[in-house]
Amino acid sequence: MKLQKLIERLQKLHPKEIDLSLERTRNLCQKLGNPQDQINCISIVGTNGKYSTIQALYAIFKEANYKCNIYTSPHIQKINERFVYNNEPLTDDILTNLLSEVEEVNNNDPITFFEILTVAYFHYAKKYPKNINLIESGLFHRFDATNILNKNLASIVTAIGYDHLDWLPDKEHTVKKIIFEKTSSLLNSKIIVAKQTSNEINKHIENTIKKNQSKKIIFNKDYSFTFKENNFFYFEDEFGGIKLPKPNLLGEFQLENISTAIATARQLTDYKITEDHIKNGVTKIESVARLQEIKSGKLKDLVKNNKLFVDGSHNPLGAKVLNYHLQSLHCKKHIILGMMANKNHNEYIKYFKDIETLTTINIPNQPNAIKGNKLKEKIKNFSNIQNKNSIKEALSSINLKENDIILITGSLYLAGEVLNLN
Repeated sequence: MKLQKLIERLQKLHPKEIDLSLERTRNLCQKLGNPQDQINCISIVGTNGKYSTIQALYAIFKEANYKCNIYTSPHIQKINERFVYNNEPLTDDILTNLLSEVEEVNNNDPITFFEILTVAYFHYAKKYPKNINLIESGLFHRFDATNILNKNLASIVTAIGYDHLDWLPDKEHTVKKIIFEKTSSLLNSKIIVAKQTSNEINKHIENTIKKNQSKKIIFNKDYSFTFKENNFFYFEDEFGGIKLPKPNLLGEFQLENISTAIATARQLTDYKITEDHIKNGVTKIESVARLQEIKSGKLKDLVKNNKLFVDGSHNPLGAKVLNYHLQSLHCKKHIILGMMANKNHNEYIKYFKDIETLTTINIPNQPNAIKGNKLKEKIKNFSNIQNKNSIKEALSSINLKENDIILITGSLYLAGEVLNLN
């Protein structure tokens, strides 16, 4: 309760939820002794795959007995998820004390909620100067609060696509502009570029970073992977090839994120990462709300023997790779969909093919979500569509046959509500 009241207070320090700038973050960090300059960081930017790439790296580092701190956003179930130190999220009491300390130093100056959380993360991270910090960039990168580092170990560029266009000028809703915002201010260290969805995107990324003096490790030029039969895949880079067991994440698209993590780990030559660390790590990745199967709980009980999945994808690129996996499953699929109001709803849902039923719902506790009935009205060219008032009602309304599966998707906020309800 004390933590929640503190969070509500911090959310009122700025009239806007998002106000893209680095000045407020830098000023507060300076008052705290610039903790961001005292830690070892890997920056992760991109549109999709950031969380999965971080979790794959984390699993590999843990196998090699390295301690990590992790900063991600948004959280799925509890805000503590954003503050991982020494391989453990902070407890409520420690997080409350941390945020209270930073709040006091801020002294009621205007600062957005994300900015003050970012400063708090850096402030606590300096307690662990030898740990590896895995830091996910937020909305874009150029003016994101995480972009106040002066040095880092590496920058990872995951798959880039259309998202958050409402934060760009109307005439600049282009993938070229998104790439510029995400990659033009990367630090001079090492840049690892993941597999992209088109040659055009690859070219834009390479053109944007060509003057950057970093060593560049680019998918299909400097590293690659191939999925083989008999449940293994083959990774290859400048250090040689590795035959790896099939990872524990669902979806062949996850191999892209995992391979990017492997490429990054092998570039960190000051750290002792062996092939065995990688082989063991890729089978122990923990990934919440990314094509996660719900195997037990209150919501699972409603669908009995049918499989239930939750996925937090919320943009067209996410929908595209998710549908690619669904197409590999030989069964009937039912989707329950809830989305935030500022997303491109038709562009998202158009990627899903051969869906038996689509059920729209409200996202509980999210005033910025589109209402389920309005979402139903907006979606075009989908014949078997209905709207229900709740997640439970939606699950109970679907006429399931043997081997049918249900996927709940469209928002990380919805995924969090699903997991909490379950």
